[in-house]
Order: sequence, then structure tokens, then C-alpha cells
Amino acid sequence: MEASFQLFLILLAVLAGTALLARRVDVAPAILLLLAGIALAFVPGMPSPELPPELILLLVLPPLIYSAAVAMSWREFKFNLRPIILLAVGCVIFTAFAVAAATHYLIGLPWNVGFLLGAIVAPPDVVAPLAVARKLGIPRRIMVVLEGEGLANDATALILYRFAVAAIATGLFSLPKAIGEFSAIVVGEALFGIAVGWLSLHARHWARDSQIEITLSLITPYVAYWLPEHVGGSGVIATVACGLYVSWNGPLLISAMTRLQGIFFWNLVIYLIEGLLFLLTGFQMRLLYERSKSFPLDDILIAIAIVTVMIVIARFAWTFPAIYVPRMIERIRRCDPAPPWQWAFVLSFTGVRGAVSLAAALALPYALPDGSAFPYRDLILFVAFGVIFITLVGFGLGLAPVVRWLGVARAGRNERFAELESEINARREALDVALKSLESITESRDLSEDVIRLLRARHETRSNQLPNSLDPDAQLLSAAGTDLTHELIEAERQFIHDLLRDGKITDEARRHIERDLDLEEASLANREFRCDVP
Repeated sequence: MEASFQLFLILLAVLAGTALLARRVDVAPAILLLLAGIALAFVPGMPSPELPPELILLLVLPPLIYSAAVAMSWREFKFNLRPIILLAVGCVIFTAFAVAAATHYLIGLPWNVGFLLGAIVAPPDVVAPLAVARKLGIPRRIMVVLEGEGLANDATALILYRFAVAAIATGLFSLPKAIGEFSAIVVGEALFGIAVGWLSLHARHWARDSQIEITLSLITPYVAYWLPEHVGGSGVIATVACGLYVSWNGPLLISAMTRLQGIFFWNLVIYLIEGLLFLLTGFQMRLLYERSKSFPLDDILIAIAIVTVMIVIARFAWTFPAIYVPRMIERIRRCDPAPPWQWAFVLSFTGVRGAVSLAAALALPYALPDGSAFPYRDLILFVAFGVIFITLVGFGLGLAPVVRWLGVARAGRNERFAELESEINARREALDVALKSLESITESRDLSEDVIRLLRARHETRSNQLPNSLDPDAQLLSAAGTDLTHELIEAERQFIHDLLRDGKITDEARRHIERDLDLEEASLANREFRCDVP
């Protein structure tokens, strides 16, 4: 127990240090965390933790999927549903069959084992690519498609995975039956996830207590995931549907205090989960190295190379037709013009595999129902880790140069400029509505002049904080005002601290004042209208 606790503290320390290093060298934290995990795994005397598959699939996966779904815009998800489904369902199935064919004809794996391996390595992980893509400022639609694909592709892969494991264990497989079960799982889980989202939101609205509401929000993804997974589904689709329902309907049912606290809470939870996942994934290298001694190294390297090349080819071969073939239909082309080929290339290039693939490989049973060893289990595990390592490091480091070479970031900056302008206009229009509401209130209610003057001063202050434009001079002026405001807040905070030390105010009073300063500082960060104009 003590050794496990010490290892946990070591992992947290490495997580924080690696994140700082990643920011300094401008590399996706997931890459350095994986490398740090591999390095730690071979430190003499370092415990070698097993990565329990049930911990990943049952305890870790639900909050990751749910938080991503809540952060996703339902309107944008619905608008991009065609490319998301084509990638999350079509590309995963296509990749699984491509890997099965390649491993069957090139290294002699049985079809069912090759398909199982394909299902494991088919779903891309979006954590590392999105971390890089956000810094590069690529177009929002690419981001939405990648996030949407990341939400749904795990469901497709895990359903295929269950079918493949059952086929190997029983020796039986029926394509019509599999298609029927797949359809039933998708529809049933979507309806169940919406029901859980509705119940969660109304329970939180009824509770009206931030701590209870956040606790209920933490329970929600597990409720949405566990029951479908327990009865033979994937649980992922239900969790995605639940998160999207909460994202679309939550703003009017969740209180402001809960929303502020919930954002900080969920950001920390997801940061720790993702970081520890990649560290523990790296730790598996030691276990794989020990097992590889009884396995021909050449066979492992050849299998990893074949599968890696195949998943890359399959993603490129699927993505370009998936984007441009539907637009051969005039109705689709008129409503949704084709993007430049550079966008399709970036979508194709973000085929990084992550911890879900490794968890699925680790979850394979050791033996079949008849007592015989599960065929090729160790080889599948080796290949899964090798594919994760190569794609995460290779594509993770290569994405930034590729995006700059293709010039995709320029379109993203133009889009960001337009988005900021629309945001400022929306803020101004909202303030105009508030001003009209204030005038209506003053006419219908008997309010003192002091109260009216205070409300008008608040309105004018908020209006003056909005920049007149986003040209470089206005941005510099806005940045200077923001920096000076930070200095004034810091001076006020120091003065309040001195009053506390001199015994002129209590700790409770200091916390109240400090909370207002913290909220004002956070509001400043939220209103930094800065844009790199090309």
C-alpha cells in the first residue's frame, strides 16, 4: 500500500514537471508524458504498475468522453454529422478490415485475429492532436470534426472489438446479426443517454447546491456508461448522447456558481486523468519488454510496421473520398461547399492512437472458454503499444510543421478574427438589451436615483471594456489596459493582505474581497480580445 502511494506521488510530480517542460519546448504534453512513463518504467527499483483494463474502460473512459461531449456544441456537431459519422464509423470499420487483410496476407494471421487487431488500433485518439491544433489555430470546422470523431469512434471500435472477441471465443460470426446488434446498440444507447442527461439536469436544478450539483455531474457519465456496457453494449454512445444533451440544455438549468466551480473541477479532473493515462501507458513498456524475450523480435517489428503503415494508408484512402464524394451531389455541394484539399490532408494526418487502444489490448482474455490460450494475445499487445508510440510521437511532432507547410493556420486566423468580431457584436447587443430592460424597470418600479445610477455605471463600465475594433492599434490599447488592470488588482490584493496581517480585517473578510478580485481577474482573461491578424 505504501509503495503504491509513493508511486502515485511520483507520477503526480512527473505529471506536473513534464507539463511545464512541454510548455517550455512547445510540444504536446501527451508525447512527453508517454516518453517519461517509458523512462520511469526502466528506473531500477521502480514499481511496475499493471494498467487494469477495467479501470480504463469503466472508471476513466466515461468522464473523458462526457466532458468532451459537454464541451462540444450540439449545433456544430449536428451540422458536421455527415463527416463525423463517415470518420467515426466508416473509417474505423474500413481500417479494421484493412488491417485484417494486411496481417492475414503478409504475416499469416487468421482473419478473426486480424480483424480483432484492426478493431483495437482503428480509433484515433484526439487528445494530443487537439492540444497541438488549438495552439496552431487551425479552422474551427476541422477541430469540430476531430472532436466529434473522437467522441464516437471509440464506440464503433469497442463494439467491433466485442464482436471479434466473441467470434474468436465461439468460432461463430453472423454479419446480419452483427449489423442488427450494432443498430440496436446505437439507437438504444442514444435514447438512454438522453434520458440520463434529462434526469441529471433536473436533479441538479432541483438540488440548487453547487457541491451536490458537481457531485451529480461526476456521477452522470458513470450512470450513462455503466448500464449499457453491463448489458453488452459499449456505453460510449450513451455517454456521448448524455453529454451533448447536457451541453445544449444545461445553460438555463445550471446556476452560475455551479458552472464556475464545475469548470475548474472538471478541468482538473480531465487534466489528471489524461496525464496519468499517458504516463501509465508508457509504464507498460517494461511489461512488454519482459514478455518480448519469449517472442521473436523480428516478428514484432514487422507486425508493428505493417499495421502502422496500413492504418495511415487507410485513413488517407478513406478521408479524401469521404469529404469530396458526397459533394458530387448538387444539393450537398450547394449547402456545404467542398473545403480545400489541405483541410482533408490535416484530417488524414491526425491519426494518433492512444490509451483506449492499449486498454482494449490489455482487456483481452488470457484463455478461451475451452481453456486454450487466447491466440496471438502477446503479439496484439506488442503491436498496439508500438502503433501508439509511433503515431503519438511521429504524428504528434509532425502535425505543427505540416499545418504550417499547408498554410491551414492562415484560414484559422481569418476565422478567429471573424469569430471575435461577432462575439464583440453579440456582447454589445446583449448590453443594449440590458439597457432597454433597465429603462423599462425604472419606468415600472419605484427605484431610488442612487440605485439607478449604480446600475447605469455598471452598464457603462462593461460597455467601455469592449474594444471598438480588432485592428492592431486597438489590440495594443486593449492589451495595455488589461495589463494595467492586472497591476491595479495586484496592488489592491497586496493592500488587503497587509490589512489582514495588521489585524484590521478578519480572514473571512479577506476571503470575500479576494474572491471578488479573483473573479474580476478571471473576467479579464475571458475578455482578452486578441487576434493575430494575417
